[in-house]
Amino acid sequence: MGAVRISIITACWNAEKTLANAMESVAMQQGVELEYIVVDGGSTDASVSQIESFKARHPTLPFRWISEKDRGMYDALNKGIRLATGDVVGILNADDVLATDDTLAHIASVFRENVDAVYADIRFVRDGDSVEALRSAPTARYCSARIWRPWMFRFGAMVPHPSFYVRRNCFDRLGLYSLDYRICADFELELRFLRCAAIPAVYLPECVVVMRMGGASTAGVRATVEINREDLRALRANGIWSCLPIIYMKYLFKVWGFLRKG
Repeated sequence: MGAVRISIITACWNAEKTLANAMESVAMQQGVELEYIVVDGGSTDASVSQIESFKARHPTLPFRWISEKDRGMYDALNKGIRLATGDVVGILNADDVLATDDTLAHIASVFRENVDAVYADIRFVRDGDSVEALRSAPTARYCSARIWRPWMFRFGAMVPHPSFYVRRNCFDRLGLYSLDYRICADFELELRFLRCAAIPAVYLPECVVVMRMGGASTAGVRATVEINREDLRALRANGIWSCLPIIYMKYLFKVWGFLRKG
C-alpha cells in the first residue's frame, strides 16, 4: 500500500491556555503526510487569534479551521470528520500534545497493513507550559491498552480515545459520534466500531499522546457517575447486557494505571 495520509482534528472552545501547545505538536510531526483541522466553537477568548497566528507561521502545512457555534465537543468532532480528506482520522484534544515528533509516522506505518483502526497508550502529566515541558514532565498516570480486549466493553473499559485512529471510510459505513451522549459518545463510537462491527484493529505498543490531568471525563465524582450511566446506556443501545456494578469494576484497571509510570 502507498503512503497513508492522516487527518488530525482538534475541537476547542475558549482553550487559549493550552491550544497553542496542541497545534504546535502537530506542526512538529515528521515523516508523515497529514492535514490538520481545528474546529472552534465560537470562542470568546484568544483561541481564534492563536489559530490565525498558527496558520500564518505554518503556511505549508495543510490546515483548515472554522469557528462557529456548535452543540458541544462531539458535534465539533463530527464537523471535522466531514471536512477531513485523509485516509485516517485521529483526534487531538486542545489540552493534549502528540508524544513525539514521529508519533504520526509510527501510526501511519501500521495502517500500511490491512487494518481499519490503530490504538495505543497515553500518559497523564500534571502540567507544562510548552510541548517540550509536557513531553518531559513526570508521568502521573499511564493508561495502556496492551491488555485491552473487545469483551472489556461490558465493564465500561475502552481503548484510550486520544490514541484511537480509524480509517475515514469507517465513519461513512458506521456513522459519526452520537450527540445523545454528553461525555461518553467516544465510548459509544468505539463500542460500535470495535465490538459491534469488529473492524480489524491493531495495538501499537507506545505512548502516542501526553494529556494534562483534568477535563470533562476526569472531573470528579459527579462526572464519574454520569460517565458510568452513559456507558451503561450505550451498551444497552448496542445490544450488550451489563449493569452498573459490573461497569464500576473497570476502576481496578485504572488503579494499575496510577501504579505504572511508563
